Amino acid sequence: MFTGIVSDVGRVRSIEKRGDTRFVIDTAYEPEGIALGASIACSGCCLTVVERGTEKGQNWFAVDASNETLGCTVLGDWKVGTPINLERALKAGDELGGHIVSGHVDGVGEIIDIRPDGDSKRFIFEAPEGLGQFIAAKGSVTIDGTSLTVNEVEDVKEGANAGVTRFGVNIIPHTQAVTTWGQARIGQRINLEIDMLARYVARLAKKE
Repeated sequence: MFTGIVSDVGRVRSIEKRGDTRFVIDTAYEPEGIALGASIACSGCCLTVVERGTEKGQNWFAVDASNETLGCTVLGDWKVGTPINLERALKAGDELGGHIVSGHVDGVGEIIDIRPDGDSKRFIFEAPEGLGQFIAAKGSVTIDGTSLTVNEVEDVKEGANAGVTRFGVNIIPHTQAVTTWGQARIGQRINLEIDMLARYVARLAKKE
């Protein structure tokens, strides 16, 4: 489990195509503190550490991603040098600064607009069809591993994008500086995880 509070921005060091795809990620995390088999959220996707070490003063860890993971997330878009939001798994007694995050990506969305809003930036995202029912104004959502609060929601009912949901969030300067959001661009695909409570409330509502 995670909280959506990013604790490091790593970068893809190398990509190796095997039966699965192995990503080696540069990080500030000390390798001695990362157990083999540990879970790390990589831009919102929970992945298992299979190697770790230090080379020329740079710490790194490696993870394997299956074809299923590549197809259901934005990991297939990663290239050498891609920045990645990182978060270590939650431990008992840790502060819950964001919200409960599983690291299981529900769908791939897209940034469709970025504009200034005071000192912050207002991001408008498009969620894939089927996920809009789980997104609500003032609710929580996890995007690329970051816990964010939804400002407004619009369900598109007409045109080529009918059936998708658009929603906005504000990202403050601090968050832009300590995550990948300061480098985000319009048209970029994003990993989207809906709020866990919304998932179960919707499931229970269907049974009534």
